[in-house]
Amino acid sequence: MVGRLASRAAIVTGAASGIGEASAALFAAEGARVLAVDLPGKFKGGVADGVVPFEIDISGADAPERIVSSAVTQFGQLDILFNNAGISNNALAKDMTDEAFDRVVEVNLRSVFRLSRAAIPHLVKSAAGRIINTASVMAEGTDYGLAAYCAAKAGVAGITRSFALELGKYGITANYLMPGAIRTGMTGPLWDARPEVADIWAKKSVLRRLGEPIDLARAALFLASEDGGFVTGQGLAVDGGLTLRV
Repeated sequence: MVGRLASRAAIVTGAASGIGEASAALFAAEGARVLAVDLPGKFKGGVADGVVPFEIDISGADAPERIVSSAVTQFGQLDILFNNAGISNNALAKDMTDEAFDRVVEVNLRSVFRLSRAAIPHLVKSAAGRIINTASVMAEGTDYGLAAYCAAKAGVAGITRSFALELGKYGITANYLMPGAIRTGMTGPLWDARPEVADIWAKKSVLRRLGEPIDLARAALFLASEDGGFVTGQGLAVDGGLTLRV
């Protein structure tokens, strides 16, 4: 059976765990060759068949060019860029330092722009260029001490829509995912340490459960494949209906 991403080449960031790991594995299972990007030392459990790990800090000065060059050198092309890497810093605005704020924005937003910019010349050559970015349902704001995170994710939504408008003439689509309460490498420790908090968030979901990385990976696959070929500039909430209650 031919996979939905046969003959495609992809970059997935934040790919050593959570949403990125699940997406890289699913993309590869659907026929793509995948460069899985994450920080040095993060790939402790190995990677799926068809996935090539690449260890680097995506915020580094020459990181975007090195990442794209590695993918194109190994695969001969680039068709899909999934900017998924992200961090959080839980601190109320009155307590957050400039350095902490800047780091969240650097990883969650500025790196999305820089890596996309490096990838665009190669995506233009693709018959089915795709940019997928991970935003968040919290881009609208929250009172959980996530001001920097919310600001960065709102920026991801805005920049993705701009990409869609700029790049549509090349046949490139650009969309963003809006995860709700998902059990990932970033949130899992919180849910495990405080199951009562996990239970609260599960009950906020219309489907009465926390999301899993594969839920987001399947949505990303849709946007990366021909199935999503006429969808661009859109935010897809993968939240179990969480935002219906807001």
